[in-house]
Amino acid sequence: MNIKLIIIGGSAGSFQVITRIIHSLPNDYPIPVVLALHRLKHVRHGFVEALMLKSKMNVIEPHDKQKIRAGNIYLAPANYHLYVELAGTFALSTEEAVNHSRPSIDLTFMTGGYAYKNKCVGIILSGANKDGALGIKKIKEYGGITVVQDPSDAQMPTMPLAAIDKTKNVDHVINSDEIIKFLYSLIKK
Repeated sequence: MNIKLIIIGGSAGSFQVITRIIHSLPNDYPIPVVLALHRLKHVRHGFVEALMLKSKMNVIEPHDKQKIRAGNIYLAPANYHLYVELAGTFALSTEEAVNHSRPSIDLTFMTGGYAYKNKCVGIILSGANKDGALGIKKIKEYGGITVVQDPSDAQMPTMPLAAIDKTKNVDHVINSDEIIKFLYSLIKK
């Protein structure tokens, strides 16, 4: 596999899984990781710092036109949509909320899937709405790899169930421990 981008989407109930995932990744993990997580839009500080305490990799809230680089975890800023551009950069937007959310998991997944095609992995975690279902379907259509947290392992199974239903043919429906193993399998030579 020649994966160049991993996008993880989550909402209610996903923070514990996210922290376990990022804690498990080594500081030299060679694939950039993008986190599209539903956040409180008026709380600007503390979330990145909380993730940095758990991560060996750099955790960054990207700015507009920032280049995507290996060794980093990028967190969609509060109250901004995070787009992935063909040039391997990010774009930020304050357009209307999608699925009542900004950042929208769907928009990050759709643009990441379009930009990286079969070199993109999309992972949906716990959440209480359907954001991400259309986006992960698009990643699959563009040839990327789709992973959904097993609904029985999710605190809030609505988002994983919606992703499974919308995509119809998810590549992996696995629990959080297996997601970590999967991420390591992407870098084995």
